[in-house]
Amino acid sequence: MRLIKFAAILCGLAVVLTGACSGSISGSPDAGVRPDGCDGSDPSDAADAWDGRDASDGSDATVDADVGPVEEMFHVTPEYYDGALRNPLKGITTRGVYAHEWATLAHVYIRWNEIEDDESDGIDKIISVCNQKFSGVAERNVKVIPRVYLHWDGSSTYWPADLTTGDYSSERFKQRLVRLIRRLGEVWNHDPRVAFVEMGIFGKWGEQESPSAQEVDAQYGTDMEQTAGDEFTNAFPDKIVSVRHIWDQFPDHSFGEYWDSWAHNDQIKSHGVGIRSVIESEKIHQTHYIGGEVAYDWGHSSIQPGDDPDDTVQDPEHREFMINTIRWLHCTQLRWIDDYDQQNPSSQAGAEEIQRALGYRFVVEDVGFTPSVTAGRLRVSLSVKNEGSAPFYYRWPVEVSLLDLETREPVWSATFQDADIRSWLPGQDWTEPEWTTSGDAKVIAGWSRSPLRWGTPPATHTLDETFSVSLADGTYILALAVLDPAGMLPSLRFATRQYFRHGRHPIGLVAVGAGRGGALPPDMVFDDPKTDDSLHYIP
Repeated sequence: MRLIKFAAILCGLAVVLTGACSGSISGSPDAGVRPDGCDGSDPSDAADAWDGRDASDGSDATVDADVGPVEEMFHVTPEYYDGALRNPLKGITTRGVYAHEWATLAHVYIRWNEIEDDESDGIDKIISVCNQKFSGVAERNVKVIPRVYLHWDGSSTYWPADLTTGDYSSERFKQRLVRLIRRLGEVWNHDPRVAFVEMGIFGKWGEQESPSAQEVDAQYGTDMEQTAGDEFTNAFPDKIVSVRHIWDQFPDHSFGEYWDSWAHNDQIKSHGVGIRSVIESEKIHQTHYIGGEVAYDWGHSSIQPGDDPDDTVQDPEHREFMINTIRWLHCTQLRWIDDYDQQNPSSQAGAEEIQRALGYRFVVEDVGFTPSVTAGRLRVSLSVKNEGSAPFYYRWPVEVSLLDLETREPVWSATFQDADIRSWLPGQDWTEPEWTTSGDAKVIAGWSRSPLRWGTPPATHTLDETFSVSLADGTYILALAVLDPAGMLPSLRFATRQYFRHGRHPIGLVAVGAGRGGALPPDMVFDDPKTDDSLHYIP
C-alpha cells in the first residue's frame, strides 16, 4: 500500500501584498484566515507558530492562503464533527436485515439446505434465496455479511436431503462442499450487496467448533481445513473472508476473524489474547477485518460485557470495557449489541460512543486548493488521519467535485488517481489490559490505567493532484466525497460538519474565468450527516 506524500507548495517570494494581513474570511461560521509570512518571516515558520484559529474566536473551522509565484493554494481546516457516523462497512451490525439507526451492515445466516437441498439444485436457487434475504439493502446503504451453516443446535440440522446429517468427513461431503463454495463465489464475489463473507459451515451455528474442520481432520484423517481454506480463498479474490480462531486454525491462509463472544469475560484471556497475537505477529488487521458478535447467554457475561445490550451501552463500566477491546483488537463491526432500546436516550447515547469507536474514522486535517482555475487546471491537496480503530478494507475512490452554487449538484468531478484509502491506517498498540483473578479463579481483564492511548498514533496521509477542468465561467463549490464503486455514488463520510445531504463535503469556492474563489460564505448552511437517509448504492 502506498503512502502518498504531500508535495510542498512553492512560496519563494517574501512579498507582502497590500491588505494581505487583514480581514477575516469564513469557511464555516467563525473561521479565520492566515496568509503565510505576513510578518516578513519564512512562511513555514508562520505555519509552525500559528495555532490554526483566528485570535478573535475559538472556532474549529479554519482557512488560510499560501501565495507564491508558481501557484496559489488556499487552505482549509474543515470544522470537526464530533458525533458518530453511519458509515459503510463498519459499526454496529444487525442480526438479520432490518432498519437500525447506525447499521450499514447486516449479518445473514443461511441454511445450506435453503440454497441446495439436492445435488440437482442449480446456482439459480442460490441467487433466488439471496435476492430474497438481501432485499432492500442497497436502498438503505446496507451491505450484508452472510454465513452458511449446517447445524444450529440440538436437533436443528440443515444438511441437504441427499447427504448424511452430521457427516463432515466423507468424500461425498467434500465434493459437495467444494461445489458449494465455488458457486457462492460466483454469486457473491462481485455482488456489491455483500460486504464480507464468514466461512461458517462447520460446527454449531457455523462457529467452527463442535466440530471445527481441524477437529474433523484430526478424527478422520481428512484435509477439510486445507480444502475449505483453499476453496474460499480462490472463490473470493475480491471479498474478505473471516473464520473463527484465526490464531489456531487455517494457518496456511489469510483470513479475517469473527469472534462470536466478543469481550466475554470467559474468553477474553483465550480468544482476545489469541486475536491480539495474530495482530502483533502478522498485522492481520491491516488487511483483514476483525469483528463478530457480543454474547449474553452463557457463562460470566454479567461481568463483561453485561447482562444485555442495554447494560453494555448504558453502564460506563461495560461500555468503556467494550470500547477498549475494540481499540485493542482493531474491531470493525459487532452484532447482538444492536438489540439495545433505540428509544431510550441513555442507550442511544452509549451506543453512539461504541459506533464512533468501531472501524475507521477519517478526519480531514487540511484541504488545499487553487481558488481560481488557471489554464484549465485545478490543484487539490487533502490531508487525512484515521482516528478510528481499524482500516477501511476496500479501495474506494476519493472524489473531487465542483458543485453548482444554487443546486449543490455536481457539474464536474474527478477522482484522485493515487488514492488508496486502505492505507489510511489507525493508531497501533492500544494500551494493554490488566489481568486480575477473582475468587472463583476466573481471570478478569480491565483497563484502569491512564491515559489510554495508542502506542503509535495514527499518521497523516496526504493526496496532492492537479486536475483538468472545463466549465463555463462562474464560481463553484469545491467538494470532497468517497464513492461506493457500486454506482459511483457518495457513501463514506469524513468527520466534518461541512456536509451536504447526499454525501459530499463542501470545502471552499473555486472561480472559473473572472472572479476569485476562497472560503465558503459565512452564512452557508450545512446538513447533519446523522440525519441523512438519502445514501444508497446500485447493486
